[in-house]
Amino acid sequence: MKIICIGRNYAKHIEELANEKPAHPVVFLKPDSAILPRKNPFFIPPFSNDVHYEVEVLVKINKVGKHIDAKFAHKYYDEIGLGIDFTARDIQQQCKEKGLPWEKAKAFDGSAIVGEFYPKENFDLENLKFQLYKNNELVQDGNTKEMLWKTNELIAYVSQYFTLKKGDIIFTGTPAGVGKVNENDVLKGILAGEEAFRITVK
Repeated sequence: MKIICIGRNYAKHIEELANEKPAHPVVFLKPDSAILPRKNPFFIPPFSNDVHYEVEVLVKINKVGKHIDAKFAHKYYDEIGLGIDFTARDIQQQCKEKGLPWEKAKAFDGSAIVGEFYPKENFDLENLKFQLYKNNELVQDGNTKEMLWKTNELIAYVSQYFTLKKGDIIFTGTPAGVGKVNENDVLKGILAGEEAFRITVK
């Protein structure tokens, strides 16, 4: 399986990082080794002093697809979830300044939190609220209605470049409010009022 991540899909997040609004979805990958095993703490990697949380709605692909039309994209997933795309912001900035790829900042071991998955029919995917709490303080408060590209559009776009396979996970982008994690932080993700994950930072 592979993890396909979408960057810059929420306007306010683009603004907070002073990035340019893209003409097309920004796509990058994480390997399966990036997934943090369930119930494990997240360890801040020794190569970064500025790891940020980015909470995102997840989509799990349920069958093989290539060159998928957006109007048929809904047939390629039946579960959604919530997770975190951890980012070594200091490493990412160094890479961006030199025009280098982001993998060291985005795809390191443990950099992907994948919470519980739920049947998509339980939710209004066009108006889905999700939050991230750090030490019981609300730090990110998102809604899928604020996406620049909706889930079905993302599936159609990504499938032009990568064959989607059963078990692949798409991280659909993060809203504003990203910030640094510190040792002993507790991060809790809420999807439509349900706790989807809880992790401790070490």
